[in-house]
Amino acid sequence: MKNHDNHISSYSLNWTVLLILLLLTTISVLAIKFHFGAFTVLVALLIASVKAAIVLTYFMHLKFENLLLRLMVGGVFLLFAIVIVITFIDYYFR
Repeated sequence: MKNHDNHISSYSLNWTVLLILLLLTTISVLAIKFHFGAFTVLVALLIASVKAAIVLTYFMHLKFENLLLRLMVGGVFLLFAIVIVITFIDYYFR
């Protein structure tokens, strides 16, 4: 088996990521006040997807994993995007 090197993140990086997540949370709360019509859910899902990607990349250390695992996680996000697009298309044509 391959030995994995442990990666230790700095406190400044963790604080920066935390502040970015708090900023995105504030943006998602403020986005509710604007009426985007049918795209309100899409805006909320996009912001949530960006926040999930940041958490996966930095807090779950996906940035330091091998390529296969990163491709598998990317495939999950792609599948999620396809399901959301199909759902919106179905909703639009009803």
